[in-house]
Amino acid sequence: MELQLQIKMNEKLFIRNPEQSELGKKIILHSIQLIYKSGFEAFTFKKLADAVGTTEAGIYRYFENKHRLLMYITAWYWSWLEYRVTFHTHNIKDPVVKLKKIIKLLATAVEDDVATSHVDESILHQIIITEGSKAYLTKKVSEDNKDHLFKPYKDLCAKIGDIILECNPSYKYPKSLSSTIIEMAHFQNFFMNHLPSLTDFGKSKDEAEIVLFLESLVFSSLHSAR
Repeated sequence: MELQLQIKMNEKLFIRNPEQSELGKKIILHSIQLIYKSGFEAFTFKKLADAVGTTEAGIYRYFENKHRLLMYITAWYWSWLEYRVTFHTHNIKDPVVKLKKIIKLLATAVEDDVATSHVDESILHQIIITEGSKAYLTKKVSEDNKDHLFKPYKDLCAKIGDIILECNPSYKYPKSLSSTIIEMAHFQNFFMNHLPSLTDFGKSKDEAEIVLFLESLVFSSLHSAR
């Protein structure tokens, strides 16, 4: 029997819940494919409607605009990633091993999850790397924050921060280090593939080197604070 993973989303991210209809799931599926293929700037609801086989009005019944849709899929990704972090670390007692596992999850390629048939996590991960910051780097970020639209990202940071404190309870900056790990994993991957002179991994294109770099950065910080 194939299990389906369902993630509860903030209702203020959508007009109609896309998870509750086949059309809504197609909107999510094809929006991820189109944004991955052409980029967020070139992505339009007209192109999405054509790909889905519906009208632009049909898309607007689910999402206010394309930025809200981007916020939805990024929030969905962070919730899914928190689930993965929990799943892959719940039987690990050593916090150092847990933190290394998390760093690897953040810095390496993602495989598509068969438990979510309407979301291809492998390409959604690439969207998070290239487009994810556009979800919150806006003039309305404070207003959106009051509506708890970034809660999945915050929850993931808090979970990683707790594990950082398990490694070193006296460390003063667990939240800052947590968000730094996440963002740096993505920036270094982006630079490695597109702006190689900004990294030491431009020639190798090897994600394993990003993992080693992050481990060095994180554990050096934790050890120096003892």
